Amino acid sequence: MTASFPGLELLATAVLMLDDRLQVTYANPAAETLLAHGRKHLIGTPLARVLPGNERFLARLAQAVADDAGFNDNELALELAGQGVTVHCVAVPVEEDGARLLIELRELDQQIRIAREAKLLEQQQANRELIRNLAHEIKNPLGGIRGAAQLLERELPDADLREFTQVIVKETDRLQSLMNRMLTPHRLPQIEMLNVHEVMERVRTLLLAEYPQGLVVRRDYDVSLPDLPGDKESLLQAILNVARNAAQAMSGRGEIAFRTRIARQVTIARARYRHAIAIEIEDNGPGVPEELAGKIFFPLVSGRDGGTGLGLSLAQNYVHQHHGLIEFESVPGRTCFRILLPVRNAAEAGLARH
Repeated sequence: MTASFPGLELLATAVLMLDDRLQVTYANPAAETLLAHGRKHLIGTPLARVLPGNERFLARLAQAVADDAGFNDNELALELAGQGVTVHCVAVPVEEDGARLLIELRELDQQIRIAREAKLLEQQQANRELIRNLAHEIKNPLGGIRGAAQLLERELPDADLREFTQVIVKETDRLQSLMNRMLTPHRLPQIEMLNVHEVMERVRTLLLAEYPQGLVVRRDYDVSLPDLPGDKESLLQAILNVARNAAQAMSGRGEIAFRTRIARQVTIARARYRHAIAIEIEDNGPGVPEELAGKIFFPLVSGRDGGTGLGLSLAQNYVHQHHGLIEFESVPGRTCFRILLPVRNAAEAGLARH
């Protein structure tokens, strides 16, 4: 008969009880969720079968049973269903209905992600203010430099010398355009209910037109995803910037995967959403250099010769305008950018009803 512990049933943290052979004698509902196994499957099953690939952790549990002593690990890395998860683990010796060890597992990934997101938002706000002030200082003398170059051009009799003044004019125009892109949106957002797959197919078409040779774009869409409110042009630009960045990192030769899924119970900027749309853009390129990983979304930061360092910074701004989040993970041979967009209805987005 399965042991019953009503108080443990209500806990949000996963609780398991193990016998002296590390077989599960009890699992609360939170443990079922964390381990992605039903209670009927867990009870009587060796933990090694439930948690394959975690031999070091299992050895610690066996030692705890042998020594009749517990342990506490604030950041325990586990492999769950093929994915790495960080948990806080407490193991306590017990003598209850054949159980010898009680373990409590509290997932930390969500807390770590929220803290990282808060830091990212704080950095972005500081960067935006810094760039705004810097851009104003740069823009002010640009007009004077351009005007002086034009006046000088009229006074120069030699056509060869006028070519140099044209260089000055063109470069000041380029800098002016760069400042405008960094500081101001090109237009007011046009919010409407949109389908992310239409946006992604448009991005795919543009990307393949830009890199017709050597680039493969694969699609793995969840076609049941709902529409969400957003500005189609800015969302298209955000996804295009990320995808183009991937293509450029591979010099236009490699494979990019577009993937969409539904994410449940998501926290973004300390707001809780029942559902969000997860857009993943994954490439098999060289990966993000380690020295750039912590500042890849900063303006003017680029790992590519000739890059402006604005593509990912603008993508982040556009995603945040949609109340979303953009993050990434990268190792050599695999880089995945993940965009989370909360699913809201028209009323929540402030769309007028007709």
